[in-house]
Amino acid sequence: MVQAAIENPSENIRDRVTYLVQQQRSFFATGKTKDIEFRIAQLNKLKQAIKDCQDEVMAAVHADLNKPSVEAYMTEVGVIQEINFVLKHLRAWAKPKSVALSLEQLPAQAKIYPEPLGVALIISPWNYPFQLMISPLVAAIAAGNCALLKPSELAPATSRVIANLIQKIFDPAYVAVVEGGIEVSQAVLAEKFDHIFFTGGTAIGKIVMQAAAQHLTPVTLELGGKSPCIVDADIHLEHTAKRIVWGKFINAGQTCVAPDYLLVDRRIKSALLEAMKTTLQEFYGDNPAVSPDYARIINAKQFDRLTGLLQDGKVVIGGETIAAEKYIAPTVLEDVSWDDRVMQDEIFGPILPLLDYENLEEAIAQINARPKPLALYVFSKNPQVQQQVLQQTSSGGVCINDTIMQIAPSTLPFGGVGDSGMGSYHGKAGFDTFSHFKSVLSKPFWLDLPWRYAPYKDKLALLKRIMGS
Repeated sequence: MVQAAIENPSENIRDRVTYLVQQQRSFFATGKTKDIEFRIAQLNKLKQAIKDCQDEVMAAVHADLNKPSVEAYMTEVGVIQEINFVLKHLRAWAKPKSVALSLEQLPAQAKIYPEPLGVALIISPWNYPFQLMISPLVAAIAAGNCALLKPSELAPATSRVIANLIQKIFDPAYVAVVEGGIEVSQAVLAEKFDHIFFTGGTAIGKIVMQAAAQHLTPVTLELGGKSPCIVDADIHLEHTAKRIVWGKFINAGQTCVAPDYLLVDRRIKSALLEAMKTTLQEFYGDNPAVSPDYARIINAKQFDRLTGLLQDGKVVIGGETIAAEKYIAPTVLEDVSWDDRVMQDEIFGPILPLLDYENLEEAIAQINARPKPLALYVFSKNPQVQQQVLQQTSSGGVCINDTIMQIAPSTLPFGGVGDSGMGSYHGKAGFDTFSHFKSVLSKPFWLDLPWRYAPYKDKLALLKRIMGS
């Protein structure tokens, strides 16, 4: 197979990738992917293949991240729900849409035709290595594209499962996987694609965008950032603690939309801390290191980076580490300043700084002084507080009185803004991302009014009346 050749260091990686892209361009040129029945058939094949190999998927993400089976099913295999949603609505999305015309265009018809872009490159990260590859692939297939997939080499077990699954059900001229490290990434980014979809960190996102600019290739960048979590005094304390703890420490905090820091009304700071301690004990027991429900850090490099952040502030919950297991306990820090390292970049691990505020305006000002986050959370029973945060901040998405769950509905576009990314997907938004919307104006021959043709004498007044100026 082509994938095996790419993994062989004696082969010319760039030539192999170029060959794959050329194959896909040739296949796309046949027009086969534009057929709605073809797209639906491919999505059904993908859905069944995921069902058939769900145990392998869960075993792979456990091998890569020690991800518990419930988390793996919910956050990885659960991508089947997205396929079901797309299958339900695809025919309607793909139909040309008629739009209204102004008086001077009559008689005419205007329609918008969604059409596929061509060959897409999808680069996925290691933290949710299956779901964050398959979900954009579903959108690319639905829109009628061919796709080249580059899974993260940092999650090798899941990368292999993805490669095996795709090789089993798709012709590589239609959908193919290339596995490998930086050399493979450089090879794929050197090619010209019709769209690049990247999920990962901001630094690599800049490299992807720079490479895409060489070919004027449009990009979708799903990045991250320091997602704040505001906690008002007017809350349900137990539910707030459970939802924050779950959202922060699922996948050991390696989630792009995890709460990155808490901004807590100082009147309830102590009570919230106690409630979080209780919740952590309920979730993971007295020693999370032996809990079957708590994941691990992806590799030693990330482990070392995160343990370095434990030096900031004061540990009030957790703080224990086991290097041999890449284990970092669910940890909460107090006495953290905005200048500490832990507050400079996205944490992407099980460390949660807690800062307090005296008034909401102060908290909002601190959020707005920093790059726009991918997610923003606010816990409050007060609708005025909720609206104030919504209206005075900017973020990729917002979740009120919960965490993480805003990314689940296929009816809600998911994406960042500013430093947290550009473009969106999920459901219709994903179909739109991988489509070009072609505007078509069609006029009959049976009427041809002369108002726009030369000579223009005495026509200006008529033109102003027609155009409403």
